[in-house]
Amino acid sequence: MKTKTTFTPQLVIPNGVTDISFYTKAFNAIELWCLNNDDGSIHVAGLTIDGALFHLHEQTQHSNAFSPAMHNGTTVTIGLMVEDVHAVVAQAAAAGARVTSPVQDYDYGYRQGNVVDPFGHHWMIEKIINPDILTKQNYGK
Repeated sequence: MKTKTTFTPQLVIPNGVTDISFYTKAFNAIELWCLNNDDGSIHVAGLTIDGALFHLHEQTQHSNAFSPAMHNGTTVTIGLMVEDVHAVVAQAAAAGARVTSPVQDYDYGYRQGNVVDPFGHHWMIEKIINPDILTKQNYGK
């Protein structure tokens, strides 16, 4: 069986986390599997959002990857394309996300809203609402 090339982010979470239900509540993620440490905390978990795979992995001392809380920031914003941006941002906020930019339409053809999840990961919830701007290079005209 040939493996299809896909982009599969691994989000680093702090040590000791036992509850990752935010992702199922906020984004309707499905937990595929979870490997726990002896104390019940999560070592690594595999989840999907509408078929898109991602992993959560605890921060380890032998890795250069770190949770956003370690440095009070992040180097990545996760873009999540959805049908109803307003609904997903509201659902994420109800599940515990902090809205950092309310939903709005941009002149480059996107509708976007930004949230930060309880582990500090930044999410840009988005939808292309005017593909002509992108495909016909009409931006700014």
